[in-house]
Amino acid sequence: MPTTVDGQTSATRAKRTPLNRSQITGFWGAWAGWTLDGMDSFIYALVLAPALTELLPRSGYAATPANVGLAGSILFALFLVGWGLSFIWGPLADRFGRTKVLAATIFTFAIFTGLAATAHTVWELGLYRFFAGVGIGGEWALAGTYVAEAWPEDRRKMGAGYLQTGYYAGFFLAAALNYTIGAAFGWRAMFLVGLFPVVVSIMVLLRVKETDKWERAEAVHPHVKHESPLKAIFNAQYRKRTIVAAVLLTVAIIGLWAGAVYEPSAVIQLATKAGMDKHDAARMASIATGLLSIGTIIGCLALPPMAEKIGRRKTLAVYFVGMAASIALAFGWAFYLPNGLVPFIALLFVLGFFGGNFALFSLWLPEQFETRVRATAFAFCTSVGRFFGAIVNFGIGAMVLNMKTLGVPIALTAVAFLIGLAVIPLAPETKGQELPN
Repeated sequence: MPTTVDGQTSATRAKRTPLNRSQITGFWGAWAGWTLDGMDSFIYALVLAPALTELLPRSGYAATPANVGLAGSILFALFLVGWGLSFIWGPLADRFGRTKVLAATIFTFAIFTGLAATAHTVWELGLYRFFAGVGIGGEWALAGTYVAEAWPEDRRKMGAGYLQTGYYAGFFLAAALNYTIGAAFGWRAMFLVGLFPVVVSIMVLLRVKETDKWERAEAVHPHVKHESPLKAIFNAQYRKRTIVAAVLLTVAIIGLWAGAVYEPSAVIQLATKAGMDKHDAARMASIATGLLSIGTIIGCLALPPMAEKIGRRKTLAVYFVGMAASIALAFGWAFYLPNGLVPFIALLFVLGFFGGNFALFSLWLPEQFETRVRATAFAFCTSVGRFFGAIVNFGIGAMVLNMKTLGVPIALTAVAFLIGLAVIPLAPETKGQELPN
């Protein structure tokens, strides 16, 4: 027998504002761009060993495991620096609109990912990955800003969770491509697949309407067109919010990227230790990446309802605790077990779930800044963490080289989440508040 609560819930669902065609097309364009962004990011982790094994000798270096690890860390750090420089897209989007600049970010990372397939030396590959990073880094800020502004108030929070699943669907797609195309045709074919997002960028540019919020802000505040939005996010109104959000994103990026990027290498080592040949070990890495991605997608979808029930700060605290525990256990414990492959992969699923903490930033950051500086704030806060992530990645590479082990250096990144837990209370709680104009 239906209760009053059931009736109220059904009524609430029935009253949910329907999406128009532009909002639907815009979401799928942003989601597809974010999916292909995630695919592009993770392609590098999956093809790291074969690509560097071929390119290091052509660059004058022996393709030893130590050199592959060190070069991989350096190239990934360069990618993160490019990703960090992507804050340039935010002011452009606040000045010229969300959709055109979103399309430009997708186009940029697609072109340079495709060019990576033509690399003849490690340095060429590093250069292409740097510029791909500039494009990839901007996509999240622009996609998150677009969905927050374009979707109705009663749907935008869940929209943030839906959007964030795209990045990890990209991980899954990269793993599937590596399992098929990569295994059959090699690492260059994997980078060539990265050209596909050009189609998405054209669709976004031609078919998606600019958000009403941005257009209204432009009409109401024409005098701020030439005011620096970067300066505005550090005024008295926003300074604390900007700094705290940047610190929290730094924590998230250091932890998740350390775990996710080195996960295929760790699985390959454990699979080889378990007696698998190189081919089967590479396929096992793809399967493990798929499980990591599924866990993260579930975590992204579970997060918005939790954030609405217990608030943004408590939700992030739960996810940070989960990340710290799963990274420490996976890389500090399971990695060193005599038969650690199965428990390591099981912990990767848990790590993936709590890695869904990034969905909170897609929901939370737009709520903290008004429309005229929203894209700039989003892009800046996400970019700062990438610069620090690059520094930490250099440190991880050096530790791996000196300690001659992968597990302990990655496990130590769990400490970053403990720092994040101390910072969370400084952030504003925006539960129940509408997106500011």
